[in-house]
Amino acid sequence: MSNFLVTGGAGFIGSALVRGLLAKGASRVAVVDSLLTGYERNLDEVCGAIDFHRVDIRDYDALRKTMAGIDVVFHEAAIPSVPRSIAEPVPSHDVNINGTFNLLRAAKDAGVRRVIYAASSSAYGDTPVLPKVETMATAPKSPYAAQKLMGEYYMSVWASCFGLETVSLRYFNVFGPRQDPTSQYSGVLSLFISAILDRRTPTIFGDGETSRDFTYVEDVVGLNLRAAEAPASVSGKVFNAGNGGRITLNQAWDLLQKFEGVAIPPIYGPPRPGDVRDSQADTTAAVRELGHSPQVSFEAGLRATLDWYRSTRNRA
Repeated sequence: MSNFLVTGGAGFIGSALVRGLLAKGASRVAVVDSLLTGYERNLDEVCGAIDFHRVDIRDYDALRKTMAGIDVVFHEAAIPSVPRSIAEPVPSHDVNINGTFNLLRAAKDAGVRRVIYAASSSAYGDTPVLPKVETMATAPKSPYAAQKLMGEYYMSVWASCFGLETVSLRYFNVFGPRQDPTSQYSGVLSLFISAILDRRTPTIFGDGETSRDFTYVEDVVGLNLRAAEAPASVSGKVFNAGNGGRITLNQAWDLLQKFEGVAIPPIYGPPRPGDVRDSQADTTAAVRELGHSPQVSFEAGLRATLDWYRSTRNRA
């Protein structure tokens, strides 16, 4: 295996990717994280096997130094929140756009072969057609969505103008162990799991019939690894990184209640600005060109995630 660097490697998805790379026998894994949204504890069990750099991706000089000898960069670092980008648009822009620009400059200058970019399905917006196909027109509804879409454009431009291989993976709603449930901006399933374990009523924004293509984190890791190994013909392209299913928030909460054998009706609040109504990935291109093969059903992934959160509470 090659030498890899994961930006945002102390985060939820980034740390899972670090563990996946090590499990596949990576020669070297470097991690860049400012710890703005990540936690070093996410890497506790692998800390002796990685090179950790507490670096902000907005610092070009420091970032460039971390890339010496690196073959492939997985760019996971971001402020990953639609509502936070509306409430705090300046830092969101600075990290998600300026940081990505720095990342590409540093990768090219360091002679990196390929950058795999964590793009976002939020770029599609509320286009009515389901499932979402990569060839559809984009219609971002939030600063975050626009920022991640700009990152895709930069990836494509660096591939065509500067010869840096890039692949953009549009994440849908990734969930799994280590997703932080403590912030108002956390992923909805981590908030649901925290509520069910506390036997607390959750708040669902809207009528609960909002649907998402929830994708288990290990399936996203697998797709990233395939994108790193794919032929050069994929360079500059965008691929959906979902599993092709669609689950409503009401269905997700009902399933958690079933797992726990409880009945806790949710509270419904007004829809949040910037949220899309429905999201579902067409995975045809990712299957054909990257060998995408999701292995974990929503129910199995949700149960595994619930069990992980329960086990961490028991250890506390």
